[in-house]
Amino acid sequence: MSITRRRLTQLAAASPLLAGTANAQTPEVVFGLISPLSGPWAKSGDLSRKGAEMAIADINAAGGIKALGGAKVRLAVGDCGDSPEKSKNAAQRLLAEEPNLVGGAGAYVSSFTLAVTEVTERAGVPWFTLSYSDAITNRGFQYVYQTSPTADAQARAALPTLVALAKSTTGREPKKLGIVMDNTASPVSFTKGLRAGGAEALGMQIVVDETFTPPLSDAGPVMQRVRTARPDILLLLPTAVPDIKLTLEKMNEIGLGHGRLPAINNGGPMGSPDLLRVVGADMLEGVMFITATWGLKGMDALSAQFRARTGEPWITQDSLSNYAHMWILKNAIEAAGSTDRAKVNAAIKAMDDEDSAKYFPGGRVKFDAQGRRVGAGLVIAQWQNGVPVTVYPIERAVAQPIWPGR
Repeated sequence: MSITRRRLTQLAAASPLLAGTANAQTPEVVFGLISPLSGPWAKSGDLSRKGAEMAIADINAAGGIKALGGAKVRLAVGDCGDSPEKSKNAAQRLLAEEPNLVGGAGAYVSSFTLAVTEVTERAGVPWFTLSYSDAITNRGFQYVYQTSPTADAQARAALPTLVALAKSTTGREPKKLGIVMDNTASPVSFTKGLRAGGAEALGMQIVVDETFTPPLSDAGPVMQRVRTARPDILLLLPTAVPDIKLTLEKMNEIGLGHGRLPAINNGGPMGSPDLLRVVGADMLEGVMFITATWGLKGMDALSAQFRARTGEPWITQDSLSNYAHMWILKNAIEAAGSTDRAKVNAAIKAMDDEDSAKYFPGGRVKFDAQGRRVGAGLVIAQWQNGVPVTVYPIERAVAQPIWPGR
């Protein structure tokens, strides 16, 4: 005689012996991650995957989804490759292969995230991203959540912060700005306001403005134009490690490296462990980058755990953000008491999560009507003695900033 799951659950409530059986029958909960695991952004994608995998392991070790009887979580991963079209295909494939997917995160490059979230939004799948482009949460979507400050918000905050930092350390205000960037969505969004009067409002003139399509085959012509223009600050905005390597090498070759020209990147790739291996600490010394989150004060234990688990030398934005995304999704399911996507999404919208807030600057995980994290602040990290360390905001910094060329 067979026994139904409903009857088994009823019996389990009255019998400790059957309770173990009922918990064993609890179905797994599937979380998703879409990230570039091949192509020029593969290292960042791998770091994203490692952060998400560590979160899943920690969630399961802590008892799984308690509201669902201790259900364990499984991570399903899709490779979005090197283009928006491949990203869209990866999202469609993941949803087809994992019909019980509750929610997920990705896809790192903003243009990839735009493609992925077109698919996840139609399917009603709650989706988190660290990607910066304002366009991601400007479309009226109801299932997309951005934990990073948008590129526009970063641009508004970044240049005044950098100008103040330069003045406080050198006694001089920078007047000439250079821009070298690829044409992916995040740098385009980040620099839009600067070109539309943001730089001028701070008394700065854009003296060189170069945009390329990745991958960059030769950094020579671009960097020679930088050398001729001699900006006081260079916004160096490639998004792929190979392109960052080429531009830094050329800067060094033509005499602008080693801190002679202050270079600031926007995004986690400038802090990638791969850069240290392929470029070297000397060439990176003093280079700064703006990021959504990094190894903040108070994260020593988590950073040590990540190093021990992965063999990576430090935890990056990619790893840390996606570690947090898995926990935010887990906490939303606990609040919803269900894996129903609509109910989980409603729980995210009602969320004011202190538990996950420690992973981000601003100390809060709450989303506004557009899906943007309330109070998402600016983080600046800087290469010092072969390690990228947080130097801003001051209250979460682990080192003092050093202005290149001081």
